[in-house]
Amino acid sequence: MSNLRNHAQMILHRALAAVDPAALFRANVRVEGTKLHICDLSLDLSALGKIVVIGTGKGTAPMAQAAEEILGDRITAGAITVKYGHGLPLKTIRVIEAGHPVIDQAGLDGTAEILDLLRDLREDDLVLALITGGGSALLELPAEGITLKDLQATTKALLACGAEIAEINALRKHLSRVKGGQLLRAASPARVVSLVVSDVIGDPPEAISSGPTAPDPTTFAQVRGIIEKYHLRDQLPASVIAHLDRGVRGEIPDTPQPGDPLFDRSALRIIGSNRILLEAAREAAQELGYGTLILTDRLRGEARDRGRQLAALLKQVRAASDHPVCLLAGGEPTVTFTSAGKGGRNQELALAAALELDGAAGCLLLSAGSDGTDGPTDAAGAWADGSTAARARDHGFDPRGHLDRHDAYPLFAAVDGLIVTGPTRTNVMDLVVMLGGK
Repeated sequence: MSNLRNHAQMILHRALAAVDPAALFRANVRVEGTKLHICDLSLDLSALGKIVVIGTGKGTAPMAQAAEEILGDRITAGAITVKYGHGLPLKTIRVIEAGHPVIDQAGLDGTAEILDLLRDLREDDLVLALITGGGSALLELPAEGITLKDLQATTKALLACGAEIAEINALRKHLSRVKGGQLLRAASPARVVSLVVSDVIGDPPEAISSGPTAPDPTTFAQVRGIIEKYHLRDQLPASVIAHLDRGVRGEIPDTPQPGDPLFDRSALRIIGSNRILLEAAREAAQELGYGTLILTDRLRGEARDRGRQLAALLKQVRAASDHPVCLLAGGEPTVTFTSAGKGGRNQELALAAALELDGAAGCLLLSAGSDGTDGPTDAAGAWADGSTAARARDHGFDPRGHLDRHDAYPLFAAVDGLIVTGPTRTNVMDLVVMLGGK
């Protein structure tokens, strides 16, 4: 089993290296003479005025470092907002660390600083927007009448109810003055090119960090439907409900919709995703001698259900195979809290898997968040095998009770099952590695 554990960790590390934001930036941006190539775009540097670099998200600092490396003193100014502990030393681009997943005053101040950089730009200026997962909490200027406290209460309620990230972001966009394409209004008439690392299933640009430079297909009416779906009307601040109701009545303009002329001078390219993470994991597993299959890059639903199902599938595949096997899955399951334990979705998935694998030989499952953070803990996730539940009981833990209380962290800490990577400065959702040895 120690060999399986080492292999799972090797696969995880290879996968994370493949989605390093700096490496992704370097692969997609280069300067050749007077030409600036960004993905499939080619811009004449001699015709550009200012180059302003802005950004937000957990993995934005490495991208900004690569931007300074490639563009050097061509960068006029810049500012990015990142999660606390995710900053890196930069020369021209200022790094502002702020709260995540619940926004704080530092996030508001950092957003104001970014907006200051976008004032009075001209048509020949270029804004390079670096966007990675986590920006929904890190880039914010609330709509009139809504306070920071209101935003924090709203975010906490959304995270606790089990809403999917796209639903959470749809509501956030309609309480903001920068999300849902609205950041482009501040940069107009400058050209804006956005490089995006996706942390959302299916990679919809409008959902990644709440799409500050992307058209927003959601409306106030749809947001009201989300509130009703999760029975949140009585849990959200009165100012939030009042603002949404005004939007539904047409008293407040909706976010910029697809086809809005605002997007004529902008381009958005996705350069990193969960699929890239999975492909790198598959390559690593194959090099280690495993027959490997990617199951999905759209893993969603309750983490405990997915953990049980994936572990059951692993047992079946291992029993039917005469060689080592590796199954891979990526995505972002959710947890609907019924009590306040300590853990995260990856730890919950792994604990459910531990119960399903209880007593099974030669099977191991690792589940980790690519950003190095799983819930409000210092772990990225956890791993489980056929001995995990028994070892937990030997330490005085009831695995089923801890799963029911969403309290996986102390159990995995006791059995040396936590995965601790520290900040990875990337964010492309989660990776589940399932190994069956022979």
